[in-house]
Amino acid sequence: MAIYTRTGDKGQTSIIGGRRDKDDIRIEAYGTVDETNSFVGLAIAQLDPALFQDLLDDLEKIQHELFDCGSDLASVIKERPNKLHQEMVDWLETRIDALTDEAPNIERFILPGGTAASASLHIARTVARRAERCIAGLMKQDQALSSLPLRYINRLSDYFFAAARVANFRLQVKDVAYVRSARVFRGNKHDTKK
Repeated sequence: MAIYTRTGDKGQTSIIGGRRDKDDIRIEAYGTVDETNSFVGLAIAQLDPALFQDLLDDLEKIQHELFDCGSDLASVIKERPNKLHQEMVDWLETRIDALTDEAPNIERFILPGGTAASASLHIARTVARRAERCIAGLMKQDQALSSLPLRYINRLSDYFFAAARVANFRLQVKDVAYVRSARVFRGNKHDTKK
């Protein structure tokens, strides 16, 4: 089976229900979701199942949901049902709360890094934030687009932050506070970096 089609050689690509220029905001949005998924794969490769089976289960579920998200963003067929559902956002919130409870409290911004697994999860977080910005731009152009992809990716980046902190905590590596950070996390155990 050939994986190349040559149909994109003139700067356009197929989407669900049409074709778009490869630099179209829709292509940028679901492409950045795909990039996020690749960094999730990298994080999975760096997590020891003996310590992180719960995160590995989470991340595999998330990889499938990122494909769902990309599919929803790649469609211009208005009557096509979304693959993402609010229950997926709710599940992320539940997992964020559980992971936040496990890691020590923080009051200030932290430097991305520590362990390799934590660093990979922080990269996934920042790429998810870029995906979120792309989706926000797409929603300005396509006002019929569901807000579910934006909500899902927003929550997902919070999940990655919480998971990155737990990765360091379980491996007994302390997060490093940003030295010039104001106190930004106040009182609520479930505050995450917005």
